[in-house]
Amino acid sequence: MAFAPLIWQRAAPLAALTVGAILVPKSTTLAEEPADPLREIRRKPIYSSEPAATLTPTVRQISATTPPPASGLTETPIASSSSPQSDSVSSEVPSSASASKSPSPTDRLAAQIKTTRLALHGYAVSAEDAVNSGMDNILSTEKSFTQTIASLAPPPESNERVLPGGIYVLVAAMAGSIVSRNRGILLRFLTPTVTGVTAAHYILPRTTQNVGDLIWKYEEKYPVVKENHLRVSEGVRHFIETGKAHSQMGLAMAEDKVTGVRESVEDWVKKGR
Repeated sequence: MAFAPLIWQRAAPLAALTVGAILVPKSTTLAEEPADPLREIRRKPIYSSEPAATLTPTVRQISATTPPPASGLTETPIASSSSPQSDSVSSEVPSSASASKSPSPTDRLAAQIKTTRLALHGYAVSAEDAVNSGMDNILSTEKSFTQTIASLAPPPESNERVLPGGIYVLVAAMAGSIVSRNRGILLRFLTPTVTGVTAAHYILPRTTQNVGDLIWKYEEKYPVVKENHLRVSEGVRHFIETGKAHSQMGLAMAEDKVTGVRESVEDWVKKGR
């Protein structure tokens, strides 16, 4: 207990300093840390397409987000921001920002991907159209060929049989080739053709007519071939008609001769009696 006054004398100044530090704060005590207005303004989303220059705060934004001083001794803290000079500065900042605006790397990548996809889609569509056009041509050619072959066949009511009749026509053409094997090249070419066509007209008349109509249809596309065909057909027809007329005249003359000979013989027989 003898040391109690001594301890009290030494601890009193330390306690006084502690109480003074607690009761007299040197700065304003806030419940939360004050928000930084520039940080709020300059905050930029991760996927924003606008460059950082466009988010630079203007004087009006800074003055609008800055809290007034705690002392309240300033007279015109925000009035200076409404001066013409500050307006000109604030108007120059967005104009320069818009002038320096450029697409971000994400936008450029998206544009390149879009261009590539459109080009690939165009090539795919062109290839698909080409394949479809080719298939249409093949199917139309096949259909035309089958219809043409079917149109050459004789009708059922004609009682024509293509298989044995075609063999007979081929045999007739080979016979004409055998007959003219020692003749000239022109006769060796014309004889089997004439014998084959003649046999076809007699053995397969309807089929031959259908083949002739098909050949005529293709010849109509070429006027020169058509005219030559007509000229040759007319010559052959005239030759046949002339041959028929001469044969009929010869037959009539032969019948007259036979009749005259028979009458003369009959007269001679009657006189002999």
